[in-house]
Amino acid sequence: MADIHGSYDELFAAVPRLLSGLLDDGDVGGAVAVFVDGAAVVDVWGGSADAGRVRPWERDTIVNVFSVTKTMTALVALVLIDRGELDADAPVARYWPEFAVAGKEAVLVRHLLSHTAGLPDWEGPVEELYDWTAATARLAGQAPQWEPGTAAGYHSLTQGFLVGEVVRRITGRTVGEFFAAEVAGPLGADFHVGLGAEHDRRVALTVPPPGADEDYTASAPGRDATAPSSATALRVRDGNSLAWRRAQIPAAGGFGNARSVALVQSLLACGGTVGGVRVLSPEGCARAREVQFEGVDRILGMPCRYGLGYGLFGDALGWGGWGGALVWVDPEERLAMAYVTNQMREPAADNRGVELVMAAQDGLKGLRARSARPVGQPPLP
Repeated sequence: MADIHGSYDELFAAVPRLLSGLLDDGDVGGAVAVFVDGAAVVDVWGGSADAGRVRPWERDTIVNVFSVTKTMTALVALVLIDRGELDADAPVARYWPEFAVAGKEAVLVRHLLSHTAGLPDWEGPVEELYDWTAATARLAGQAPQWEPGTAAGYHSLTQGFLVGEVVRRITGRTVGEFFAAEVAGPLGADFHVGLGAEHDRRVALTVPPPGADEDYTASAPGRDATAPSSATALRVRDGNSLAWRRAQIPAAGGFGNARSVALVQSLLACGGTVGGVRVLSPEGCARAREVQFEGVDRILGMPCRYGLGYGLFGDALGWGGWGGALVWVDPEERLAMAYVTNQMREPAADNRGVELVMAAQDGLKGLRARSARPVGQPPLP
């Protein structure tokens, strides 16, 4: 079996065993972390950080987690709501006056966070994604595709610019700057929205699915391929570019490892406080699970439940990223699990994250049973 590095509680041995199996099956590299009650019970990694399998995946290797970044941007918005600086029920134009054109006067902040604003498609050139002023100006002038708030359609690239510009208007800082100072810094989390040159040596570039090259593009599985669309296709080579790493792309341009993702999102699992650091109130955490939309997503073509910035799955919340990354948070169990990888698979055939969640949940059952035993009582045979 492929070598796995790091540490884990024996009750969660199925998690590193599964990661090893994924590497044996051909995946290049990856990492998994499981936090319970704000502490790591699994922190493992393995494989290679490059397609040529020359550089080993190290403890500090980081990778683009694509849309898992949305959960970090959502957390920034939740912090501002918690502090009373942002009102989820306010029109976006209260903070961003130029936005109130072309039928967007009634778009609310909560519509941005729940993919119901009607602005799902990035219609500009890829290069414009790297220019914050140009990107947000384009979105400010765009007309919604449906009446805001009446339907949902996944805002894969646009959500980060929309929420991020509201954050910038309020705080004077980019999402990446605010996140670094107010969330990642205090927690000691190695996650970055906008990556400095000093971190380039640690990056594991994304590897396309088997049989594909760097021109492989992101696609929405539910969108009719024969229907005309003005959405710009994003290629793997775009996500691997230096320009992408340096830019602020708060919906899909975050870099981190499994440990950092699980650590940050443990805030929502633990009532807003992790390791003695309080970032959110319990009420602020609960807002993330307030259902904003439930039904078929017009872009993804499948049933979805959206909270404030997160997908909702029963009592759990989280989201996945293009290529396989996943974060899963279960506040009832005080659990946060993250999986990151540089190996893409075709979305329809990719169950890696779900399988790892199931393995983590099995370990949690054993952990809770062990914790419930009186001191000195042996485990059951």
